[in-house]
Amino acid sequence: MAGPPRRLARSPQVGGHEVRDLELRGVHGAGMPASKRRVPVSQPGMTDPHQLFDDTSSAQSRGYGAQRAPGGLGYPTASASPQSAFLGDPVSNMAMAYGSSLAAQGKELVDKNIDRFIPVTKLKYYFAVDTMYVGKKLGLLFFPYLHQDWEVQYQQDTPVAPRFDVNAPDLYIPAMAFITYVLVAGLALGTQDRFSPDLLGLQASSALAWLTLEVLAILLSLYLVTVNTDLTTIDLVAFLGYKYVGMIGGVLMGLLFGKVVYYLVLGWCCVSIFVFMIRTLRLKILAEAAAEGIPVRGARNQLRMYLTMAVAAAQPLLMYWLTFHLVR
Repeated sequence: MAGPPRRLARSPQVGGHEVRDLELRGVHGAGMPASKRRVPVSQPGMTDPHQLFDDTSSAQSRGYGAQRAPGGLGYPTASASPQSAFLGDPVSNMAMAYGSSLAAQGKELVDKNIDRFIPVTKLKYYFAVDTMYVGKKLGLLFFPYLHQDWEVQYQQDTPVAPRFDVNAPDLYIPAMAFITYVLVAGLALGTQDRFSPDLLGLQASSALAWLTLEVLAILLSLYLVTVNTDLTTIDLVAFLGYKYVGMIGGVLMGLLFGKVVYYLVLGWCCVSIFVFMIRTLRLKILAEAAAEGIPVRGARNQLRMYLTMAVAAAQPLLMYWLTFHLVR
């Protein structure tokens, strides 16, 4: 027969924890020994003495559960943002509408002023080119002697786009030629161990300054001579910018084959640009006399002819002045 179970004896506290001595004696058979084990029981709110770190998952889960909506899917309830509250206000809507109208009026005013000082719509016309036009125009600049028809084509009193007429002025070739000239000048200075950013900047600024002086001088001369012509400022920039093509050819040939070849190529390009400018500008400056086919005789027509010759003769001089120091 098994003896009666013994009472549980409570041991004193060790390190703040209460330990129970559980003595469980069970006799499964006669003469079987009893087994003992100690189970540590922590106080409420205390951590396990064998645990290295505090377990905060339960607190987070309790906090997360506290944020759940009563009948939701377990996600926290979304509160209204300040932006939505601001947009929902009628006064703010009126302010936004008024601000949008002011911005539109300001944009329209800026566009009008920019178009008055910088004709953006006209600039688009001068860049309406294609590959075929560029090839034909470059051939015309180097070999203008065989070209017969130099008049610009018109369609309903407006000139056609440059890609449809090789005689029309453009800004694509002058702009690309100017940039290429600056790069070739840097290459020439580098081959002579004279390259420096300051010297390259001086080369570019001097070329741009000469172009600006040319345009201003021609505009002043046209005003003094009282020439009624359709030649615009952008047309002058385009025509005067064609000389950079010949300058590039002369400098490159001089770098490859020496200064003698430079003079030969540059001389050819100077004569070509002179013929090109004469045949082009005479239809702009001497438009009335050329249209009627009468010889240029009067004093005013003589001044126009001299002005055309002066503009054409200035191109070879500037071509040499801006390139002779690059080839040694």
